[in-house]
Amino acid sequence: MSIVFAHEKIEKHIAKLKGRFRDLEKALSASENIRDPHQFRELSREYGRIRNLLSALEEWERFTREKQEIQEMLEQEGEEELRTYMKEELERCEREAQRQWTKVLHLLLPQDKHAGRNVVLEIRAGTGGQEAALFVADLLRMYLKYAEKKGWKYSITDAHETGLGGYKEVVVLFEGKDVYEYLKYESGVHRVQRIPVTESGGRIHTSAVAVVVLPEVEELEVDIKDDELRVDVFSASGPGGQHVNKSMTGVRMTHLPTGIVVTCQDERSLGQNRRKAMRILRARVYDYYKRKQEEERTEAKRAQVKSGDRSEKIRTYNFQQNRVTDHRIGLTLYQLEDVLNGNLDELIEALRNYELQEKLKDILN
Repeated sequence: MSIVFAHEKIEKHIAKLKGRFRDLEKALSASENIRDPHQFRELSREYGRIRNLLSALEEWERFTREKQEIQEMLEQEGEEELRTYMKEELERCEREAQRQWTKVLHLLLPQDKHAGRNVVLEIRAGTGGQEAALFVADLLRMYLKYAEKKGWKYSITDAHETGLGGYKEVVVLFEGKDVYEYLKYESGVHRVQRIPVTESGGRIHTSAVAVVVLPEVEELEVDIKDDELRVDVFSASGPGGQHVNKSMTGVRMTHLPTGIVVTCQDERSLGQNRRKAMRILRARVYDYYKRKQEEERTEAKRAQVKSGDRSEKIRTYNFQQNRVTDHRIGLTLYQLEDVLNGNLDELIEALRNYELQEKLKDILN
């Protein structure tokens, strides 16, 4: 039984990837690539992505065949109890086939060059004073809970607390499978509408918080020379307990050419904090120069907004209406509490599917 692809161009693209997969198998065993850690990592990432695609494709073909077989059986007369069972199986196969095909399409399309990277996520209070700082704490809790559901590791590397349990700024390093692929959609301005705890008149205030998502970059991707760094150490006061308060374990790194400052104090040793601070600094410096190049290449502010400039308002959280609205795709959910408890899948999957459809237009047109 032959399987028909949804589009001729998709079939041709898959055929090319199968050839590329065979080439990658040879390349990964070549001695020159084995000796080059960076090249070997990049080849391994591409190999893993295509392998996952081919695996999902096999599953799609399997469920599609099963679906066709069940449909043929249903066309023949049979006992009602058996037909009921077959209809249930048909629905299951249709769901699974659709799920696998969506996975194939995600893996088929051109991947972000930062796919597979860990993420440095920064949350900063914007307009709204104390209320904005409190919402930083809400978003921090939301992302940490989301990470727990995804099985990711995280560490709060820097935090500037305010009164009432809020934060002026907090920096978190997330590590795990597909971290960047999911969290990249969170970069932008998040707006909150609610009655602040400090408001006696019961009036609704609107505050804003900026979320910045930076992919972790490797040492070879950004060159930071020793003479461009100023490193200060201090007595840490982070989550390391009494031990960190007794020794100079906190690290403050300043990149002199850009003025970017990174502080890390969550680990128990100076060496650990220094290494983690360097990881965050590389991501920030890389982002700084990338944005500078983009600004030099384009003068159109509208193009910057379309490319995802982080000054753009992306989402509103309205407490009175129990509403979350993502303005990029016009999606509104009336389940604010669930979202703030880390149940972000419905939002993020909708954003991923929107991006998928937009990229498909470029391939199929």
